[in-house]
Amino acid sequence: MRQVSDHIVSATSRRSVLALLAAGTFTLPFRPRIAMAQDADEPDEASVLRDPEAPVVGNPDGDIAIVEWFDYNCPYCRKLEPELQQVVHDDGKVRWVLKEWPILGPASVAAARMALACKYQDKYVQAHDALIGTNSKLTESRIDEILAGAGIDIDRAKRDLADKAKAIDAMLARNDAQARGLRFRGTPSFIVGKFRVPGVLTMAQFEQVIADARQAKGAK
Repeated sequence: MRQVSDHIVSATSRRSVLALLAAGTFTLPFRPRIAMAQDADEPDEASVLRDPEAPVVGNPDGDIAIVEWFDYNCPYCRKLEPELQQVVHDDGKVRWVLKEWPILGPASVAAARMALACKYQDKYVQAHDALIGTNSKLTESRIDEILAGAGIDIDRAKRDLADKAKAIDAMLARNDAQARGLRFRGTPSFIVGKFRVPGVLTMAQFEQVIADARQAKGAK
């Protein structure tokens, strides 16, 4: 997958963004540059885009995928969420793959595990939206409170978490291995099409990267 680098964007016109992407040097704020070389531990494309256990929102049959690695305690992930939701909704053809990457402490791990447990009562999206939409620091008791307020059956979620712990923890381990294999350094981090985006973009920049990823796909 192509590397998208990490200095400050000075222009967002189609011409300038296309030029940056063509050179493999899209710009992002305050992130260390990541090596462009393909390493032996870099995950293959199918494992990143098509993990059958990874939650998918947006259009499951979309022609372009956005894969997001996030942490529920990450303020940048929280701030970005409504804008990215709007971009995905407006586009209508984006397959948005959500990968919990709880790297900010035990509460982040607890939130990620509970969210994934909610899949088994078909309420992952409600759990995700509630947890990523909170403005408060997460604790285990606060997680339960937030999920209950979103209509989640907490007792069932905890039973499912206990019963499906092996599968849930394996999902989190895969997410972590993929993020580290792609040399991501923090949350949020993204794959858009075949471009790596290690950091936050504006709505306009996401729209542009999606358009360029779509164009790159069509050119092959």
